[in-house]
Amino acid sequence: MIHEVEGDILLTKAQAIAHGIAANDPMNQGLALSLHEQYPAMHKDFHHWCHQNHPKPGEAWVWGGAEGARIVNLLTQDGGYGGGNRPGKATESIVNHSLRALKKIIAKEKFTSVALPKLATGVGGLEWNQVKPLIKSQLGDLDIPIYVYTVFHAGKQAVEP
Repeated sequence: MIHEVEGDILLTKAQAIAHGIAANDPMNQGLALSLHEQYPAMHKDFHHWCHQNHPKPGEAWVWGGAEGARIVNLLTQDGGYGGGNRPGKATESIVNHSLRALKKIIAKEKFTSVALPKLATGVGGLEWNQVKPLIKSQLGDLDIPIYVYTVFHAGKQAVEP
């Protein structure tokens, strides 16, 4: 069940937050920066995972932190190796593979709810009308609430049905 909501995703009541990044992403802008600041251990652990596994775009990695925090890092963008750690642009194909990986993680981890932003529409460079159908296609049949934060309002908790 997909619910489009407005508010601050960091205030979600969802069990997990999923967001899009590149491998070795410096997490220095947008939602990634906010998550980096709130969960510095996640940033460190993500870079360690990238160094050990050399993940490819379309993969995903879930992090569990203190007090039950769960962050799913979706590799929605190219970049991270060779030319520095600057994220590249996303593609619909990569986002689709990332969402497929998220769906598997949701099943494996038995998440009861997930919040995500308008994936890959900021740094990733895609348009929302390209990404929204992918989210519906990959996650629309799940029996858990998927909260898609379509409008950001800093410090405002969304109404999550």
